[in-house]
Amino acid sequence: MTDSLLVERSGALLTLHLHRPALHNAFDDGLIAQLTGELAQAGGDPSVRAVVLAGDGASFSAGADLHWMRGMAAASESENRQDALALARLMRTLDELPKPTLARVHGAAFGGGVGLVACCDIAIAADSARFGLTESRLGLLPAVISPYVIAAIGPRQARRWFATGEHFDAATALRIGLVHAVVAGDQLDAAVEQQLDLLLAAGPVATASAKRLVRDVLGNPDADARDQANAELIAHLRVSAEGQEGLGAFLDKRPPGWAART
Repeated sequence: MTDSLLVERSGALLTLHLHRPALHNAFDDGLIAQLTGELAQAGGDPSVRAVVLAGDGASFSAGADLHWMRGMAAASESENRQDALALARLMRTLDELPKPTLARVHGAAFGGGVGLVACCDIAIAADSARFGLTESRLGLLPAVISPYVIAAIGPRQARRWFATGEHFDAATALRIGLVHAVVAGDQLDAAVEQQLDLLLAAGPVATASAKRLVRDVLGNPDADARDQANAELIAHLRVSAEGQEGLGAFLDKRPPGWAART
């Protein structure tokens, strides 16, 4: 446990709770460092099968702490660059984490909070959640989080929301691709649990590798090289211990050995 981040472990599941409820879980340099460190540790822990990112109190995350931003406004350009790079490391660590990640979104998700949502593999929101890429209202732009938000909602939507800074509701977040599902607030935990059950029923190596496959396919414009790489991947998985167990369990009509919350 830390002042700004609560770490909860339940079997193979790790839940990281942003814990600055009085500030709607707005983040500063301390929370950024803590969250980056916990994610990096989880990425290297073979016993962690999935990571949930949640916010305590009324909101998921309202973005940057205003007191922190006030301090950075008085800092030099060089200091601001280093500060922004720390946030970039957090977003990239979350985006590339070799574990499936799930954002449990309620209340406000503004600015960098939207970036956290976009970096997670699965995002489920309460129907009362509110979103906004509000940086332009301050004469700024969501530059650091832009690669992940654009990947989630596409360039056409990003051009609008980056420029206007307007708020939008959960239904809009679903329509533009920022979240995967919207449920009633009292059903949010059940919806998260359902997704976690699905993740834990799948092969650990397969779920951990899924995002890398998507990234590799999108990043390889050479069709022949892409086909070769994908053939090598599936051949390797088929003869691996996990692949053999999964195929054997399917043919034997039994659960695979990994399908438990341990």
